[in-house]
Amino acid sequence: MEQLDLPLIWAGLICFAIFAYVVLDGFDLGVGILSPVLEPGHERDQAINSIAPFWDGNETWLVMGGGGLLAVFPLAYAIILPATYPLMIAMLLGLVFRGAAFEFRWRDPRHQPLWDLIINIGSTVAALAQGITIGAILQGIKVENNAYAGGWLDWLSPFSILTGVAVVIGYALLGATWLIRKTEGGCQRHAHRLAYWLAAATVAAIIAVSLATPFLHNDYWRRWFEMPQVLLTAQVPLLVAICTGVLFWSLNKGRELLPFVMALALFLLGFIGLCISIYPNMIPPSISLWEAAAPRDSQLFLLVGAVFIIPVILGYTGWAYWVFRGKVGTEGYH
Repeated sequence: MEQLDLPLIWAGLICFAIFAYVVLDGFDLGVGILSPVLEPGHERDQAINSIAPFWDGNETWLVMGGGGLLAVFPLAYAIILPATYPLMIAMLLGLVFRGAAFEFRWRDPRHQPLWDLIINIGSTVAALAQGITIGAILQGIKVENNAYAGGWLDWLSPFSILTGVAVVIGYALLGATWLIRKTEGGCQRHAHRLAYWLAAATVAAIIAVSLATPFLHNDYWRRWFEMPQVLLTAQVPLLVAICTGVLFWSLNKGRELLPFVMALALFLLGFIGLCISIYPNMIPPSISLWEAAAPRDSQLFLLVGAVFIIPVILGYTGWAYWVFRGKVGTEGYH
């Protein structure tokens, strides 16, 4: 046990939880973002029904990622949260109102357009807040004496707005490709048309963020372009190009599952790019994983619990997706 690099292990587990949240909650936020362009009635009902069994369980991973950050990297939590308070408040309010609207949508059909609007606004606000938070962390957080030393709106910049819009577009692509897989008829055809435009917009957003990121800090430039690590980092844009080609090919061929898988692959590559940029820092540009970590005994104690909890979460998540593995209609899964 003494040889284990616990901060690195925990960083990997928290990254896994965050990416699991992006994978699982990204598509249902995307469906909410797309809801206004879906025809009211049959199309919109199909789309909402396709995520109804999953949306609340998907957010388990967000709780695990945030809770893990608090417990294992308390210094990072104590700095990141004050630096992004408005964003966290906006995200949580968006998720809360969106969740309430899901419940009321079927129980109060007379006001269904209102609940659909709240689902759309809540989904868009939550996605935008998550993306801006990524940009705020990437551009760096002002720290003095191990405490946040910036202002209330330091997170707001052209770069953070760019990353926020990129995440909204990416989630919308996940939502469209999810609907291709899970719906049929007019809703599927509409989602297929949307996926073309959203795929192009997502790739453009990836390129824009990738071009801007190395200019934020010299460390980012060095990690991406200095030899010999450039031989490894160059594989990321290469894989992005390959996944983009496969994504458009699968849309042209009318495939149902492959577009969703390729959209997820683009998110995974973006997440890997984020990790390459900031590693080994927990808070760019000054606080590393090891400096932000809790005492070793606390990390070890929590790791034992995680070894039991994570398989349970994976198990019931997998079971839910297996039970609802078919297509969905206006009345539910069949």
